Amino acid sequence: MAGVRARQLAFRTFHWTVLAVFSVLLAFPFYWMLITSFKRTGDLYDLRNNPFVFNQKPTLEHLRLLVNETLFLRWLGNTAFAGLVVVAITLLLAVPAAYALARLTGRWGGRIGIAIFLTYLVPPTLLFIPLSRIVAWLNLQDTLWAVIVVYPSFTIPFSTWLLMGFFKSIPPELEDAAMVDGLTRFQAFLKLVIPISLSGILTVVIFTFTLVTQGFVYALTFISSASHQTVGVGVPIYLVRGDVYYWGSLMAACLIASLPIAVLYNLFLDRFIAGFTVGSVK
Repeated sequence: MAGVRARQLAFRTFHWTVLAVFSVLLAFPFYWMLITSFKRTGDLYDLRNNPFVFNQKPTLEHLRLLVNETLFLRWLGNTAFAGLVVVAITLLLAVPAAYALARLTGRWGGRIGIAIFLTYLVPPTLLFIPLSRIVAWLNLQDTLWAVIVVYPSFTIPFSTWLLMGFFKSIPPELEDAAMVDGLTRFQAFLKLVIPISLSGILTVVIFTFTLVTQGFVYALTFISSASHQTVGVGVPIYLVRGDVYYWGSLMAACLIASLPIAVLYNLFLDRFIAGFTVGSVK
């Protein structure tokens, strides 16, 4: 008995130690952004101060600079709008495409799905020139619609491939039974397949929205005016002026922009993991 209790105690100690270490590592970036956002400039640059605590009274000067002297709130709105539109376009095209390929008989469904996914692996630098020509042809230069048109070319292939594996894990017999009960194929898709596939669809939503918020190269290239920028481009451009880094405002912008996504990940973590694992293992 004593040996069993000792092993259980050792296991619990190891378990909680690992959990504590990973919790600290994951939470530390947010703590660092939070404390830097409210530190005074003199406190930040004084090497004699402890960087992990407030050595002087907290200040709101960095938040005032961020809100009053930049278009940060406008950039947040642009990013949210572009993200929601790209998510809608991706779901509208990827979900029916993935379902059709998953139910395609023979080997062609899987082959076409892999071919679509391979387009996602093409380096963005190779697509830079043709996409710029398309943006110019559509007369979308220096508008937010330039990135809205470009980003689905990356999100749709990956989302289609991911959802294909998820739809394949759903037995076709369920749809056959629904159609026997009087539903059409489309009604069975909407009322049966979609609810079962919410985990995979949520994974696509999080992946797509995160990609838009982190996009830099195309937003930097296709958008030049400050009022049309997204957070990923506007913050580093207008808060890094030459060799002067506005660290407090930079950290405040990063914290505000990353918190909603972090909360979204944590709220739907189980569904997010299921979206990857169920779709990849049949």
